[in-house]
Amino acid sequence: MSASENPLRVGLIGYGLAGRAFHAPLIATTPGMRLQNVVTADAERREQLSREYPEARAVDSVEQLLADPSALDVVVVASPNDTHSPSARAALEAGLPVVVDKPLAPTAAEARALIELAEARGVMLTVFQNRRWDSDFRTAKHLIADGALGDVHRYESRFERWRPQVATGWRESADPAKAGGVLNDLGSHLVDQALHLFGPADRVYAEVNVRRPGAAVDDDAFVALTHASGVHSHLWMSAVAAQPGPRLRILGNQSAYSVQGLDPQEAALRAGERPGPGWGEPADSDWGLLGATEDARRYPSLPGDYPAFYAGVVAALRDGAPAPVDPRDALATLEVLERARRSAAEGRTL
Repeated sequence: MSASENPLRVGLIGYGLAGRAFHAPLIATTPGMRLQNVVTADAERREQLSREYPEARAVDSVEQLLADPSALDVVVVASPNDTHSPSARAALEAGLPVVVDKPLAPTAAEARALIELAEARGVMLTVFQNRRWDSDFRTAKHLIADGALGDVHRYESRFERWRPQVATGWRESADPAKAGGVLNDLGSHLVDQALHLFGPADRVYAEVNVRRPGAAVDDDAFVALTHASGVHSHLWMSAVAAQPGPRLRILGNQSAYSVQGLDPQEAALRAGERPGPGWGEPADSDWGLLGATEDARRYPSLPGDYPAFYAGVVAALRDGAPAPVDPRDALATLEVLERARRSAAEGRTL
């Protein structure tokens, strides 16, 4: 029986922003997957789920979702950060493959324990590092692999936002267990991308600040990595950038590549759009610049491809392919983030 005739039955934990805007639409449009159950006890979210995915059934709790593990083929954890580790652990102990939204866990120690549990149970564990499939990052990765920049010596990457008012919710919580703040939230993407491109970091330096009145957690941070490969990565993440800098700038000894705007996929998903023809393609005016000084020219961007993540999950579970993101990559990212926080607190390079 083909994957389309017998799709993987997905249990989704959480129907807030991550579950509703990112995971559910990607799961529902991936050949070989079916959104079967969604954990949410919120009446408004249940009503929205019923409208958007009438074939999916809402359940009240993780315990209810996992009561009959044979009714599912994979579990996706898209609830707040402090629930990632216990929910993933419960699903792994039930013998089910698991996808966890980033970060894998609030701490590197908890992430390591989850990886060891998955290996002991012989089931897939992977992490939704969707920004690996951003248009700008895919294009940059292609140019580096193709040698178009020569030897890269500096990589600059930013996720900067203008949110001068403190919001409610776990992302603004100072509780370490909730893994809030921009270093954890946006840094999980930026550090993952840097390590994915240039390998392990030998040295970490960071500045982590609380800028907004009334903020309980970091909202502005800078991380500098010195990779074993010799490349220097400079990473900015902020909620207080009234004028964001370039999304990417990569400097090599032959050329450079820079991109200003954001990949269009997040905005499309938040607006309720679903993958289809033309998905993830930036406007020509949003293409990056490739070249040196006045010779720099627009370079056609590869389309963004978030659907590739869940296609990779299907391939891993159906065909034995590698998971789309190795969970040990997520562990390495958490280790760097923990060192970054220590570096900022101690005022030194680690």
